Amino acid sequence: MLAYLMPGMAYGFAAAVTPGPLSMYLLSQAVSVGWRRTLPAAFSPLISDGPVAVLVLTVLCRVPDGLVHYLRLFGGVFILYLALGAWKSWRAADAGNPIHFESSPNRFLKAAIVNWLNPNPYLGWSTFLGPMVLSGWRKSPANGTVLVFGFYTTMIAAMMGMILLFAATRSFGPQVRRSLIGLSSIALACLGFYQLWLGISALHAA
Repeated sequence: MLAYLMPGMAYGFAAAVTPGPLSMYLLSQAVSVGWRRTLPAAFSPLISDGPVAVLVLTVLCRVPDGLVHYLRLFGGVFILYLALGAWKSWRAADAGNPIHFESSPNRFLKAAIVNWLNPNPYLGWSTFLGPMVLSGWRKSPANGTVLVFGFYTTMIAAMMGMILLFAATRSFGPQVRRSLIGLSSIALACLGFYQLWLGISALHAA
């Protein structure tokens, strides 16, 4: 089982630390509202990845290219919406107004939507997780279970660590906090436009 646990943990760590829509959203929230309000959203992949895994495994671990391209477009638009929210928080801090804190369920739902519209889980399940889970399951159901357990445990733990690290910057003072909120807004906007560009370019090339 160790042969399936270790790759799952390694891939989970890589998925957490690689910049992407979900990690960018979580880190921007950690800076804006603190780790206590953001930490529950780190568990959102447990909900959002379920339909992805079922879809990919159902079609024999192959996600149609067209679906990925359209997911990039929808994901880009949604990330731009999140960037707008971060920009509004930056403006509120500039005006000396208290920043509005949305409820934890809303933050969890937004994180799940970000991950659902993110092509990475589809690609990850179709190129690595899906084939390995099926291969391990055919030998022993415990192998596939251990792989999935190692992947999600490591990914969530790493994301929680990053949330705590970025939330610690809030203690540096209001000006530093406001600057980080502004940077997170810019980063989310750039990522949103990048997702749109990838989707549009791929559809034109198809």
